[in-house]
Amino acid sequence: MKALLLKEYKQLEVTEMDTPEVGPNDLLVQVRACGICGSDVHGYDGSSGRRIPPLVMGHEAAGVVTKVGSDVTGFSEGDHVTFDSTVSCGKCKFCQRGQINLCDNRMVLGVSCGEYRRHGAFAEYVVVPDRICYQLPEDLPFEHAAMIEAVSVAVHAANRTPVELGDTAVVVGSGMIGLLVIQAIRLAGCSQVIAVDLDESRLSKAKELGADVGLKADAVDVPAEVKKLTGGRGADVVLEVVGATPTIKTAIESARKGGSITFVGNLAPKVEVPLQAIVTRELTIYGSCASNGEYPACIDLLRRQAIRVEPLITAKTSLDDAVGWFDRLYKGEPGAMKVIVDPTK
Repeated sequence: MKALLLKEYKQLEVTEMDTPEVGPNDLLVQVRACGICGSDVHGYDGSSGRRIPPLVMGHEAAGVVTKVGSDVTGFSEGDHVTFDSTVSCGKCKFCQRGQINLCDNRMVLGVSCGEYRRHGAFAEYVVVPDRICYQLPEDLPFEHAAMIEAVSVAVHAANRTPVELGDTAVVVGSGMIGLLVIQAIRLAGCSQVIAVDLDESRLSKAKELGADVGLKADAVDVPAEVKKLTGGRGADVVLEVVGATPTIKTAIESARKGGSITFVGNLAPKVEVPLQAIVTRELTIYGSCASNGEYPACIDLLRRQAIRVEPLITAKTSLDDAVGWFDRLYKGEPGAMKVIVDPTK
């Protein structure tokens, strides 16, 4: 089969590899769409530390079942499927508690961090355990289904956030995940959603997808503007979707007393936080990691277009042309959001 192999950092090559073998509880999936994630771009140069070459990256995917393992009963050849990016073990205490995103033995498709190597879906075929797979309606486009992993991150973050009907939410960061969080937190019951970013085009997209207000963080005092929009109180909930010290400071300062902040962004391993503001204003902090069983809900949300993903797709490309797109995304392609790779092209 053809696969896009990260041979060395910043060196991607389309090459021939053996089609992966199917275990008794596995599905062999012909990949019809796989999104280039920001984490893949960070893996491209080795900065994430979680993608050690040689490796086939890619974890946001959908396709068609071409072979089923001997013990699989819930899927058949020809089924349209997507799958969780997290390969949970199904046996540890967290899996037994239904917290699969916290699995003690979790692996992520397209990741090699020294402890394990799990080839991903920038390839014609990928093997995945049936327990992490979900059947798709046949009228859902594969390129939309490949966005379900990203949508599930946003929906999980919204589910982690204690929203009451009529709340005001601030979303700090209007990149790919931030734009999905804006849609999810609106569906969760927030009547006012305020988007924050440094990029005017992203703020325009945020308003197109449901934000009431867009605040350019280097042009206004964001916490002051949030207070003006909330009668002087601050936001009931804030979702931080960057993961850096300045944006976390903005998130904390934008929350009302007794409010809640959900950290979704994971850019920097360590950040500084204004501890006294958290303590004296009695803020509640939530972490949100990946997703935990939200895939069926996300499939339905996409099918009904309650969450829209087509406006976020910048390009649809072949495996061969994906090499160039990685380079463009790494260099910061203006206005680029999601590039979808179709290995069958």
